[in-house]
Amino acid sequence: MHSTHSGKPSPQNVKVAVVGGGPAGLMAAEILSGFGHEVHLFDAMPSVGRKFLLAGKGGLNLTHSESSDQFLNRYGEGQAHLAPILTQWAGHQARDWAHGLGIETFVGTSGRVFPKEMKAAPLLRAWLSRLRHPLLGYPVQFHMRHKLLGLKSLITQDQEGSASQTEMTFETRAVSSELIQVKKVTAQWVLLALGGGSWARLGSDGAWVPWLQRAGVPVNPLLPSNCGFHVAGRQGQGWTQFFSEKFAGHALKSVALCWHNAQGEELHRQGEFVVTVYGVEGSLIYTASADLRRALESLDQASLQLDLLPDKSLQQVVKEVAHPRGKRSLSTHLKSRLGLEGVKMGLLNELVTPEALQSPLELAKAIKGLDLKITATRPLDEAISSAGGVQWSGMDFSLQALALPGVFCAGEMLDWEAPTGGYLLTAAMATGRHAAKSLHALIKGDEP
Repeated sequence: MHSTHSGKPSPQNVKVAVVGGGPAGLMAAEILSGFGHEVHLFDAMPSVGRKFLLAGKGGLNLTHSESSDQFLNRYGEGQAHLAPILTQWAGHQARDWAHGLGIETFVGTSGRVFPKEMKAAPLLRAWLSRLRHPLLGYPVQFHMRHKLLGLKSLITQDQEGSASQTEMTFETRAVSSELIQVKKVTAQWVLLALGGGSWARLGSDGAWVPWLQRAGVPVNPLLPSNCGFHVAGRQGQGWTQFFSEKFAGHALKSVALCWHNAQGEELHRQGEFVVTVYGVEGSLIYTASADLRRALESLDQASLQLDLLPDKSLQQVVKEVAHPRGKRSLSTHLKSRLGLEGVKMGLLNELVTPEALQSPLELAKAIKGLDLKITATRPLDEAISSAGGVQWSGMDFSLQALALPGVFCAGEMLDWEAPTGGYLLTAAMATGRHAAKSLHALIKGDEP
């Protein structure tokens, strides 16, 4: 989608600059353009929305249809800060926004909301068309291949007194060559939507953390969220070679997980996840990822209890396991009596001792609560999203950085996290919208 390039060199001075062409930045640009501001959007990549497009390859999960209370609860420790923002724009508002672009949506069986075509590309095309050809206001000016290296506040003096501006330093690459140049751009108002630290090849590399810290903005380290985890096998090392070669890539469906959060509360979720060469990953694992990561930080190990048959009680499972099996093998017996086979049976053989496999009660307990010992997260760059980021204490309610007047932050670069299911995209766009509306209000307050 190289058509987002403006084809013009970036100006030296602009009034409103948005840096970052992901969902948060695009939403901010849309809001500000709609208010009549001439918006210049800068992005390090050759085209915008790259992570957005890849995330939507298997079906773009736009938002979730659950109740407001349930929705907000998904944001954990970030809920208190995000609640006022998501109360203004979340589930049905996100659907209305998509419909306004001509993109019909539907609610899946899990309550997740998807575009009717399931893909991200048609929505992004419609969105960019609106930004380039708005019904009201100025077209957004796109400046691609502009990587922000840092910024600083400038105090300028004129007849009306002092005014604050922000000088941004960009590394730029020309379309026709790999020649790298450094360029200075001064803006009166800046909205940063630089993304988190996952999927660096798509633009969100977290390189902004040190220079934003040097500018006086407090930033918590970026950590993997919605990520895979390493698992210790029965011998404490990891999967055996036999299990890994036979079952890596296989999905565990219709299972449930039980784990404890930092407050000691027992949590239960049902769904599916995937066995990998190193351990486990997938949507059900992502639901627990924040709690698992925190447990690893403090204890060096975390645990999950896996219920392989959540629709059956322990008593039912004991009865079926204890049923006489004659000359049949255990695998044949469990497949016949309980439908356990494939990767589920493989996990039992991998993690349960031979003695426990021969005890109906112990085997039933393992089927209903198989202990998975989690030893480490996968690297940040493999994660779907990241935790950490700009601390809420370093911003005011408008998402303006206290140390950098006139500079706002939005999207995944803020310190919040959420599981997959539409929550990530919704909050990124909602914070972009909130910061843009706040910026506009301050501009209007500046003007006579």
